[in-house]
Amino acid sequence: MLIEVKIPSVGESVTEAILAEWYKQDGDVVQKDDPLFVIETDKVTLEVVAEASGVLKITVPEGDTVPIGAVVGTIDSEGAPAEAEPAAAASPEAPEPEAPPVPEPAPPAPAPEAVPAHAGAPEPETPAPVETEGDVVLSPSVRRLVAETGIDVSLISGTGPGGRITKGDVMLYIEQTGAAPTAEAAALPAPMQAKQEAPAADAVVRKPMTPIRQRIAARLLEAKQNTAMLTTFNEIDMSRVMAVRASYKEAFQKKYGISLGFMSFFLKASVEALKEFPAINAYIEDKDIVYHNYTNIGVAIGGGKGLVVPVIRNAESLSFAELERAIVDFVEKIKDNRLELSDLEGGTFTITNGGVFGSLLSTPILNTPQSGILGMHKIEKRPIVIDDEIVIRPMMYVALSYDHRIVDGREAVTCLRRMKEFLEDPERMLLEI
Repeated sequence: MLIEVKIPSVGESVTEAILAEWYKQDGDVVQKDDPLFVIETDKVTLEVVAEASGVLKITVPEGDTVPIGAVVGTIDSEGAPAEAEPAAAASPEAPEPEAPPVPEPAPPAPAPEAVPAHAGAPEPETPAPVETEGDVVLSPSVRRLVAETGIDVSLISGTGPGGRITKGDVMLYIEQTGAAPTAEAAALPAPMQAKQEAPAADAVVRKPMTPIRQRIAARLLEAKQNTAMLTTFNEIDMSRVMAVRASYKEAFQKKYGISLGFMSFFLKASVEALKEFPAINAYIEDKDIVYHNYTNIGVAIGGGKGLVVPVIRNAESLSFAELERAIVDFVEKIKDNRLELSDLEGGTFTITNGGVFGSLLSTPILNTPQSGILGMHKIEKRPIVIDDEIVIRPMMYVALSYDHRIVDGREAVTCLRRMKEFLEDPERMLLEI
């Protein structure tokens, strides 16, 4: 029985996908639920698994763009060879499978090309100084490079101390002008001539943008062009959050089977602050402002294919443990290419954490059509003044970008300050004060 392998639907707005990679080869025996291939759309990357066991026949190669629902292969559920059965059921008279052919040894790598002297190769004996117009003072390495290329140094502007010409100035001049070597330079030995050859063809690699990367680029450009984006900044003393996390981390892990991180604190603080400033949880649609009586918060997560923002729905009704579990589930989905289009839709506010990569301060870009995005950053110990005394505290810069068309500066600044208050005194979030 032949079973068709099709490109699955990932959402109404997606009409085609790229068959990015086949995990199996044509003629392979596959088992039910084995990953067969991965597809990429402009929004998600998704693995497709086998619906039945059998022999795979591939009809569409990887790299092709195919419409949703297209047949890219078949599985013959009745054509599986005996080797697909358990070894214990195999006939004792069956001949042993042939050993795979031993690959031939790879040919020896070609001898490396001559390396230019400025790249670190042993330098030849310094030639006599080169006389130039105006008695320009040149270092030995610069004189050597000038002698090899035969260029006129009077045409080069020096950037070194006192206007002195450096080796970098000479190399830049050669690259910009494409200066041809003189007859003397052309008569140099072959190793010297090799130094002046053009770069290898593989020095520049051109690759097409993936659909997800194209979509990211388009959305970021759309946000810059179609919103009146502005950013306000503040800093948060993370002492209390870190103390609470340290005190209850072990008990939290034991009870819920999941680690207590910082993100759940920021999610809770955002939910409470957005209740007071609903415009930051709203967006513009035509000439209307759409307010939401719920908070669907997107959490930006970096994946191998690019940044994606899965949405935690109704975050206002979730506990710390439920928020942490939702984040872990999304990370696992992204790693396994199981993220669905529905996971990315419906967000009303976004949080992004550049601190995990070491960012100290940045300006997050709105995730349109949303009107607000919170940027978290690296926690760093800094001296601050408390009660007229200088103390060392773990501090984090935070940034709130907002759409100034519907959010006033006073609202944005006050909202970020409320988040700061909740995080510097986490008990406020439990008492909602």
